[in-house]
Amino acid sequence: MTTKKKPEDLRSYRWFGPDTMRGFGHRSRMLQLGYRREDFTGKPVIAIMNTWSEINPCHAHLRERAEAVKRGVWQAGGFPVEVPAFSITETFMKPSPMLYRNLLAMDTEEALHSLPIDGAVLMGGCDKTTPGLLMGAISMNLPAIFLPAGPMLRGNWNGKPLGSGTDLWKYWTERCAGNLSDADWNAIECGIARSPGFCMTMGTASTMTALAEAMGMTLPGASSIPAADSNHVRMAMDSGRRIVDMVWEDSKPHDILTLAAFRNAITVDMAIGGSTNAIIHLVALARRRGLDLPLHLFDEIARQVPLLANIRPSGEFLMEDFYYAGGLRALMAEIKDLLHLDCRTVNGKTLGENLEGARVVNRDVIRGREAPLFDGGGTAILYGSLAPDGAVIKTAAADRRFWQHTGPAVVFKDYRDMDARMKHEDLNVDENSVLVLQNAGPLGGPGMPEWGMLPIPNKLLRRGVRDMVRISDARMSGTSYGTCVLHVSPESYVGGPLALVKDGDAITLDIPNRKLDLLVPEAELESRRSQWIQPVPKEDRGYLALYRERVTQAHQGCDFDFLVRDAPPEEPEIH
Repeated sequence: MTTKKKPEDLRSYRWFGPDTMRGFGHRSRMLQLGYRREDFTGKPVIAIMNTWSEINPCHAHLRERAEAVKRGVWQAGGFPVEVPAFSITETFMKPSPMLYRNLLAMDTEEALHSLPIDGAVLMGGCDKTTPGLLMGAISMNLPAIFLPAGPMLRGNWNGKPLGSGTDLWKYWTERCAGNLSDADWNAIECGIARSPGFCMTMGTASTMTALAEAMGMTLPGASSIPAADSNHVRMAMDSGRRIVDMVWEDSKPHDILTLAAFRNAITVDMAIGGSTNAIIHLVALARRRGLDLPLHLFDEIARQVPLLANIRPSGEFLMEDFYYAGGLRALMAEIKDLLHLDCRTVNGKTLGENLEGARVVNRDVIRGREAPLFDGGGTAILYGSLAPDGAVIKTAAADRRFWQHTGPAVVFKDYRDMDARMKHEDLNVDENSVLVLQNAGPLGGPGMPEWGMLPIPNKLLRRGVRDMVRISDARMSGTSYGTCVLHVSPESYVGGPLALVKDGDAITLDIPNRKLDLLVPEAELESRRSQWIQPVPKEDRGYLALYRERVTQAHQGCDFDFLVRDAPPEEPEIH
C-alpha cells in the first residue's frame, strides 16, 4: 500500500480533530454513542451505504453483510458507520423503480457530502441500486468500493430450474393461452424465489453488478457470488478491509472510471448478453464522470463482441451455474484481447492482473470464442424517422424472422389503453402487425416503466403466436425476451415521432442495417404534428415535480440535468 494521506489529512479530521468548540461538539456526540476518542479520531471513517429494508427481498441479507463489512473495516484500522440509503425494490415500487434511481443517487451523494466520511462501501444489487449508488459516489468522488448483493439461488418447479422474470413471462404466456393449470401456476409462484438475492437470470441486476466489476469498482469476482454462498460473507469482509487502504491511498472513482473502463463495461455487457437497461445506466454514470458515451459507441463495440454467457433470457442456464463455471473473471479472460487490461481497479491492481489464473470450468455455461451463443453482440442501436435520437433492441432475444420486417401499426396511446384492449377479440391485429405503445418514456410513464415487452394479444396466443415486433419508448426487464424495440428517443410525451403514429401506418424494422422507420410522408407527419397536444401530467408535487422538470431523455441517461457534471461538490464549511 502506498500511503498518500496522514491522519490529519483525513476528511473526517476536519470534524473530529480540531481543538475548537465545534470539534468538542462532534467528539462529545461520538462519545455519547459509546465510542472512545481513539476509535474515530485519526482513523478513516467508512460509510457503509446500506440499501437494506424489510420490503426489499433482493437485499434481505444486507443487514448481516453490513456486520461483515464492519469487521473488515475494524480489522484494517478504520471506523465503520452504517448509513441507510434509499432502498429501491424492483418488485414493489410504482409507477416505476427507475423513477427513483436519481433519488438514491442524490441520497448517496448528499450523505457522503454532509457527513464526516472518508470512504464508502456501497451495498446494493437490485436493478436501480447499483447505478444509483455509483452515480452518487462518482459525483462525490470519495474513495468507494461497490459490494454486490449477489443473485439468489436457482428456482425449482416440477424438477425444472426456474429463472426469475424470464420464466414468469414464459409461464404466464402459457397460462393466458390456457396451457397451464392453477395448481401448476401456484407451485411455480412458490418455487421461483427461494433465497435472498436479486434475479438469478442475466437481468438488469446481474448485468449492472457485472459491469460494476468490469469497470473496476468491485473486488475481483465479487459480482458473480450467489447471495447465499459463504464466499459472499468473506467478500463483504474483504471489501471492508480494502476500503480503508483505498482511503490512505486516496484512490477515488474518478481515478478508476476512465473512458477505457467504460469501454470495458460495454464490451462485457455484450459478452454476457446484458440487459438493455445497462445502456441508460452506463450513459448516466459516464456523464456523472464528465464523459460522453454516445449510443453509436455501444453498437460499434457490440458488432465486435461475441455473446458467450449461456444465461437466461438469451441462453439456458442461471447465475448460480455461471458462478460455478468460473464467473465473470473467467468470461472476461475469454475476451481479454478486447479489453483494456491496464485499467486500474479498486484492489489496486490492473484488470489484467486480476484476470490472471481465471479459467472456464463448464463450457456449456461460458462458451468459447469458437462456439459463441450469438456472434456479434446481443444488442443493437437503431436510428431512423421513428427514432431520430436512437432506440435499442436486444437482438439475442429477438426472433430472427422479424429482423427485417414491415407491418401495420396497432397503436396504444398509453398502458391503460393497452391493458384494456389487448384481450379483446375484435382487436384488429395479426402476427405481422407492429404493436406500438406510446407515453411510456421518462416523462410519459412517468419513470420509463418496464412495459416494453408488450403482451401478445390473447387471440394470437391461442393460435400459437409467441413473438411479434413491439415498439415503445419504455424499458424492458432485463429478464424479458422477444422482438421488442425500446427506449425510442425522443419519447412520445414530448412530441417525438412515436407520438404521431396511427393505426395502420407502415413501420419498418431493419436490424442488420440498424434502421427503424415510420413509412408516412413528411407532409402528413407535419400535419399530425401541428395537431398534436402534449398530455397533461396528473401529479405535480414533491419529488415527482422535480423529476418532471429536470430529467433528461433516454439517450442522455435519464439523469437530472443539474447533476451532470464532472466537478465534485465543494466541501461543507465546519462552523
